[in-house]
Amino acid sequence: MKDKDLRKRVPYHIQRDVLDEQLSCSSLCFIIFSFSLFIRCTGPRFKSCFLSFVPLLAWLPRYPFRENAIGDLISGISVGIMHLPQGMAYALLAAVPPVFGLYSSFYPILIYFIFGTSKHISVGTYAVMSVMIGSVTERLAPDSDFVIPGNDTNSTTLDVFSRDAERVKIAATVTFLSGIFQVLLLGLVRFGFVVTYLSEPLVRAYTTAAAIHVIVSQLKYSFGINPQRYSGPLSLIYTVIEVCALLGQTNIGTLVVSIVTIIGLVAAKELSALAARKIPIPIPVELITIIIATVVSWQMDLKTEYGVEVVGEIPSGLQAPVAPAVSLLGSMVGDAFALAVVGYGIAISLGRIFALKYAYKVDSNQELIALGLSNSIGGLFNCFAISCSMSRTMVQVSTGGKSQVAGAISAVVILVILLKIGELFEELPKAVLAAIIYVNLQGMMKQFGDICSLWRTNKVDMVVWVMTLILTVLFNPDLGLAASIAFSILTVVFRTQLNNPQMHIKLWHMHHFSIEIPGIMIFRSSATLYFANAEMYIDALYEKTGVDVAKLLSHKKKLEAKRLRKEKKAAKKAKKEAKKRAKEAVKSAVSAFNQGEEPQFSDTDESGEEAEANGDVHKLSVKEPKDVAAVEAGPDPDTDTPLPRAIILDLSPVNFLDTVGVKTLRNIYKDYGEAGVQVYLCGCQRGVVESMEKGDFFNEKVTKSILFSSVHDAVLYCQQGNSKEVQYILMSYTHTRISEVS
Repeated sequence: MKDKDLRKRVPYHIQRDVLDEQLSCSSLCFIIFSFSLFIRCTGPRFKSCFLSFVPLLAWLPRYPFRENAIGDLISGISVGIMHLPQGMAYALLAAVPPVFGLYSSFYPILIYFIFGTSKHISVGTYAVMSVMIGSVTERLAPDSDFVIPGNDTNSTTLDVFSRDAERVKIAATVTFLSGIFQVLLLGLVRFGFVVTYLSEPLVRAYTTAAAIHVIVSQLKYSFGINPQRYSGPLSLIYTVIEVCALLGQTNIGTLVVSIVTIIGLVAAKELSALAARKIPIPIPVELITIIIATVVSWQMDLKTEYGVEVVGEIPSGLQAPVAPAVSLLGSMVGDAFALAVVGYGIAISLGRIFALKYAYKVDSNQELIALGLSNSIGGLFNCFAISCSMSRTMVQVSTGGKSQVAGAISAVVILVILLKIGELFEELPKAVLAAIIYVNLQGMMKQFGDICSLWRTNKVDMVVWVMTLILTVLFNPDLGLAASIAFSILTVVFRTQLNNPQMHIKLWHMHHFSIEIPGIMIFRSSATLYFANAEMYIDALYEKTGVDVAKLLSHKKKLEAKRLRKEKKAAKKAKKEAKKRAKEAVKSAVSAFNQGEEPQFSDTDESGEEAEANGDVHKLSVKEPKDVAAVEAGPDPDTDTPLPRAIILDLSPVNFLDTVGVKTLRNIYKDYGEAGVQVYLCGCQRGVVESMEKGDFFNEKVTKSILFSSVHDAVLYCQQGNSKEVQYILMSYTHTRISEVS
């Protein structure tokens, strides 16, 4: 059929009045009225604000003990066991004694348990945060400041006790200040949007570069050498050169311990991964490693016989709170702000991933307050800055953790270790802790594969990734973060200014007096869609459509679980009744035989007797029970807003898409699709469609048939029943090639 004939079959005519913008007194009164409602303080509103500030009081009274208690208990114990080796190892990165890593795995977790909103992330020590703390402590308290002249003319000794005490004070102070930044500047003032400038390529490249800093900082423990401490730009390069120059002084015993530990950890983790299918609880490989290493070090006296450096004294018990060193605050403002931004960015990114997966919502500003209070209060107890760990979070989820209770239980495990068990690990070699760090950084080092994938999908994001890596490696984590953000914003400016202009004729314009179409919602943002506003785009879409996707998916999962329970109960009841009928049939047959009568079997009884004789109860013919009702998925009873049939996204203002923008559109289509709402895109420029193609947005299920040249075409398609003929006609007007029509 020719296109000309097809176009004639769907003529339409539009007649409307000319619309203009008017600022009337009514709109001004509406603005004043809305502002008065915003500042009004009522009893219910105060209660709501208080519960949002302390989420524990909202969810703990409704805690489903029967469903979640066992999973949270097992998960909390498993994660608490992981905290022991990781806390001690990451304390070395922060250049403080290992026991303070255990403190950092206790106090902040309890604070987050009270104020946090994510149910699945495991907060505590984190390699990136620890190495940033270490750069501050070693810069402000270098070894050279604690050298004491010896008795001989040319001999000197290092006052380790005074050095460690000063570094602990510096780490606690910068942690306290970063917490204050998170609570006051970023949380209460709602300045959390600054983290939106941490795009996914930037964060992944930054953590990879930080992993390189971590590896270089631990080389001295693996080789048993004492390189000079460098600070400022290019310090990593100078440290590597210094380490290479000191390789001739390597302690053979320390090197052997490092190599054996690394090989053993890698092999044990591979075996643990293979056994994970059969064993529901992960094997605590790191805990077993430090126990074996401690016993071997104690039995062979590695410290005295081979000069292997060990952890040393681990005091038992808890410490009293100490006020931060106010005199040091001025010299660490930039470091504290970088810690606040990076720690929050990593935690909220991971928290949103699991919130989306398990259909609940994470309050971004409340997360800032929770992390800020964890750091500021933890700083008073000599803790260093914390964030979220991917490895511990995955263990917490895989072992059945379903709420923040798992984190509280892991803190109890650390408390027991601090009070009773900690002193048993005083003979643990530091080379073993360094090896644990190396093995845990495998995931970060695998992120180098992002370069190939970004080269294929979005070359600008690939340039951001490479430049972030280079800047962070050369300028250290604090200055590297600022330079990386500046470069990332610069790429947005260039993409906006140098984008190829295209002529577009607007066929439809949103207006205050537009008529709403039942069942169809049209959403249009006046800005382009990229990493800095992707989160705000989704929030605005949820708000304007009035559809809480997380709530809908959660309700859908509950209905599905209820349906499965009903089916299981019905099958169990039917099986029980079938056995009962089979026994009655056999009993009646025996009774008839004893009375000399020929037993009479119905079809059902014959099949039942045969199945009973064969021992197969599943073959019994069972009638459907009358009291079993089907569970149908319906709308959420708590939702007053009717579910739309379709949502049309007007992307005409979008002149480019990065990888985060493509992922945002993919998530919108997937989430609304699971909720039963079809999503259509219209007004896409050629470059936008190409970015979606390179980003693997389209596949066998998501075809280009969801693209339309204008909002009007998409509305017509939705109104006329999504017929293939109408779709083909509408697609003939678009400037974008459509290779497949459903």
